[in-house]
Amino acid sequence: MDIVKKPYFVSWSGGKDSCLALHRAAECLGKPHFLLNMLTEDVERSRSHGLKKEILQAQADSLGIPILFYAASWNEYENIFIAALKTLKNEGIEAGVFGDMQMKNQFNALANRQWAEHVCRQAEIVAIEPLWDETEEDLMSNFLASGIKTKIIAINANCLDKKYLGQVLTKELMNEFIGQGIHPFGEAGEYHSVVFDSPLFSKPLNLVDKESVLKEGYWFLDIDLI
Repeated sequence: MDIVKKPYFVSWSGGKDSCLALHRAAECLGKPHFLLNMLTEDVERSRSHGLKKEILQAQADSLGIPILFYAASWNEYENIFIAALKTLKNEGIEAGVFGDMQMKNQFNALANRQWAEHVCRQAEIVAIEPLWDETEEDLMSNFLASGIKTKIIAINANCLDKKYLGQVLTKELMNEFIGQGIHPFGEAGEYHSVVFDSPLFSKPLNLVDKESVLKEGYWFLDIDLI
């Protein structure tokens, strides 16, 4: 990633993509000033992955990076995200890091990147996509070498079996997904994950699996901090 160093934030889902993007950005840009996460309207869980707010806070504490929370419905999401970016701009932030990955024949991946560029442009912030130009093979290799540890906490019931809930993401599991025609990182929404450790964490998160529920076509595994 070749870019002039700027004060930046990371769009943080709590999952593997945003964590890998953080690792790659930190190598070139140093430590981010903030993490940014969008919550549901009740301010209890993340809008994207359904993670409890306290788990996201524990990740930020272990990373030693302040996390900013904003709550929004899907209808309000873009406007509130842009407002958050304008606040960050006023705080001196000049760039935002996102974890989008390029996919063959997948319009959604390009749309996600275009959306990130659009919202950043509204706040006069530069959007940085450190994972975008990497091949699927390189992404897998870099993720597995990164030391990031993550487990699956949401599954598209139309794509994957419920049995994968709670499993730690390994090379063997990613290859198993590839064998089923599934993107190894779940970039078409096949699954979501939660990071519980990485070399950037001061200590791992101790998580316990709770009940699983089927909601809107997805199996969700509820997890708590121990």
